Amino acid sequence: MSDRDDLHRVLAEWADRVRAELDIAGAPLDLDLVLGVAGVAAHAVVRPAAPVTTYLAGYAAGLAAAAGADPDAAANDALERARRLAGS
Repeated sequence: MSDRDDLHRVLAEWADRVRAELDIAGAPLDLDLVLGVAGVAAHAVVRPAAPVTTYLAGYAAGLAAAAGADPDAAANDALERARRLAGS
């Protein structure tokens, strides 16, 4: 198993624990997309922009889902918009 596989496994397990604790076990999560957005924000803005950007994208996705949008589509849209902004 590669380091990347180990990292992905650890993050997936951690995400499962966090979702269970927050009572959102069914929440969509594309780890690669989230990490990609965080990476762009960290390198294109400043390193602490990574958690701030992903938090705000998640918040926007939650609002969109609460308003009736498909949760997967809302998450993907918010993350892609944040990635574009950070990369510009």
